[in-house]
Amino acid sequence: MTIHFRSHNVSPQSCPALVLNADFRPLSYYPLSLWGWQDAIKAVFLDRVNIVSEYDKVVKSPSFEMRLPSVVSLKAYVKPSRQPAFTRFNVFLRDRFTCQYCGQQEELTFDHVIPRSKGGATTWENVVAACSPCNLRKSDRLPGEAHMFPAQKPYAPSVTDLHRNGRLFPPNYLHESWMDYLYWDSVLEP
Repeated sequence: MTIHFRSHNVSPQSCPALVLNADFRPLSYYPLSLWGWQDAIKAVFLDRVNIVSEYDKVVKSPSFEMRLPSVVSLKAYVKPSRQPAFTRFNVFLRDRFTCQYCGQQEELTFDHVIPRSKGGATTWENVVAACSPCNLRKSDRLPGEAHMFPAQKPYAPSVTDLHRNGRLFPPNYLHESWMDYLYWDSVLEP
């Protein structure tokens, strides 16, 4: 089936769907659980989601016409993870998108406090956000050798820790139909 998107000056890529669990909470906040319009429509046709809200934008094929979903909820409840996944994004979020050596918020990478070359593991307790210049300056040296110590000791955050930090960094795009399901609306109001 070929689907054509009909709208003036708006591409379907600018119409993601917020994905809610069966209890109407987002599947994840960090990153925000969003599906592209194709995935949202596919889930509707496979009867895996309910459409909660729609955009004014329409997709058409020769045999059907449908408004794009802006919010969908899963029909089957997915039990949320109790421990956040170890990802680059979550390390940055734990460290508030700030280099743990100099406080910069530009050119972030992650640094192994105890370098891998010296037996350091890629774990919550050994990785911190670091700007590229600090990471290069520290190189494969131990903190004492480089005279560079993280501002906070790296730790395995809880989901609550990441949610608390995430409130400081709302997504760049929040559609008005999502506001009833997110807490950023109170952060964004003047």
